Amino acid sequence: MKPLAFRMRPKTIDEIVGQQHLVGEGKIIRRMVETKQLSSMILYGPPGIGKTSIASAIAGSTKYAFRTLNAVTSNKKDMAIIAEEAKMSGKVILLLDEVHRLDKGKQDYLLPFLENGMITLIGATTSNPYHAINPAIRSRCQIFELYPLSAEEITFTLQRALYDDENGLGEYDVQINEDALHHFAEASFGDVRSSLNALELAVLSTKPNDEGVICISMEVAEECLQKKSFFIDKDGDGHYDVLSAFQKSIRGSDVNAALHYLARLIEAEDLPSITRRLLVIAYEDIGLASPQAGPRALAAIQTAEKIGFPEARIPLAAVVIELCLSPKSNSAYKAIDAAIADLRIGKTGEVPKHLKDSHYKGAKEMGRGIEYKYPHHYDSGWVKQQYLPDRIKHATYYHPKKTGKFETALSTVYENIQKQAKDL
Repeated sequence: MKPLAFRMRPKTIDEIVGQQHLVGEGKIIRRMVETKQLSSMILYGPPGIGKTSIASAIAGSTKYAFRTLNAVTSNKKDMAIIAEEAKMSGKVILLLDEVHRLDKGKQDYLLPFLENGMITLIGATTSNPYHAINPAIRSRCQIFELYPLSAEEITFTLQRALYDDENGLGEYDVQINEDALHHFAEASFGDVRSSLNALELAVLSTKPNDEGVICISMEVAEECLQKKSFFIDKDGDGHYDVLSAFQKSIRGSDVNAALHYLARLIEAEDLPSITRRLLVIAYEDIGLASPQAGPRALAAIQTAEKIGFPEARIPLAAVVIELCLSPKSNSAYKAIDAAIADLRIGKTGEVPKHLKDSHYKGAKEMGRGIEYKYPHHYDSGWVKQQYLPDRIKHATYYHPKKTGKFETALSTVYENIQKQAKDL
């Protein structure tokens, strides 16, 4: 028998749970399906969140032939069979798993079929396609990011599987403890495949009682998912609450609280979330108060990723303690947010002529780059001239904080320059 997660895979786009930013009413993938104007795409995100499900649902909704290959294990001969089918039927939807591992020979074979539309490629990957996928493939595909499912979405999927007589577990008389169901939904951290497979294992491995009822307790749920429940907040969204508390504890310089939340994340073996959050903290909360915190955090993360758990806990603990006790400044991220906010409401303008590119024929005659003052020609390395567009020439985005030696020194230079430039 095929696994429950496979059997419960949606057959049409209406059956997809989650990813409503792509398949909800009026959203891009649903619009493509409804108009039957499919384009090749790359779906990326963590394992078990619906990449294959979306691909099969697209095929089921459009009635096109649907085939699956793996970029590593499938060869050119496998692709040739699909190409011949596409020539005969007019179109085939090809789900190519691990698309970031596609080698040049297979890529060169596929490209003509992507160009003429006979094959609609749906690439699936857990790697960031902007970094991991060959530009020749990437440029021919729409790129869509998928997100982990919420606890509510996973709970809905689990309940549907429990009562589905055709593909689910409806043939069994199952009584599941509410805490156990909540644990299946929460402790998988958005991985619906993991939740479904754990639920199936729980049902099939538990003997019915005298009344023929299979009773699933919290203990059984923990054994089948292999995740302890103590680090999950039963009130919902526990994983993200722990991440939030982790960052806020570091921001608040509470070493002991930060280590507590780090321990919970380590027990969940969620290294990707830990490392991403540490890098965010290093630049969002420490920032210019201690600029070396970012590179040191990255070095600790790379070490942790290389050695893996359980030893990874050691460099992670070291960098968490350092970040906790570092001076804090959010001036850099507040500055760029302010600049972006102005841009989005139309506060912009034409680049001043003396700053425009003048490295092409006729540029000087157009006034581009004329009267530009080259700062290195001046003893101080600075010269008074306007850089912002006229409409916003007095805009101020950066407001320095004097929370550490580095930014204090920067603020002195910044304030001196601002005083000299104020009458521009």
